[in-house]
Amino acid sequence: MRWLLKLFILPALVFGLYLNSVRADTIAMPEKAKTNAGSYSIDLPGRGMTMAGVTKRFGPPDKKLAKVGTPPITRWIYKDFIVYFEYQYVIHAVVTQPAP
Repeated sequence: MRWLLKLFILPALVFGLYLNSVRADTIAMPEKAKTNAGSYSIDLPGRGMTMAGVTKRFGPPDKKLAKVGTPPITRWIYKDFIVYFEYQYVIHAVVTQPAP
């Protein structure tokens, strides 16, 4: 009778404990909140582009602001974005948010 315990029951208990530890739960995640804002893409001047290249590709800016600081930083304001220049080279371009 003891050999029956060792042969069948003990392995069944060990295997049963193993199966119990392998179980997993399913987690339901909430759906993403839907926004009214649609996604869009806009072409921006690239870093290192010259003022002449920006003007050629995007046209003249709506407004040119005076140089500020050392090195001189210039801002050109377009309808959908602002371009920052150091000397005559683009260092950054930022998409502007539409007014509410």
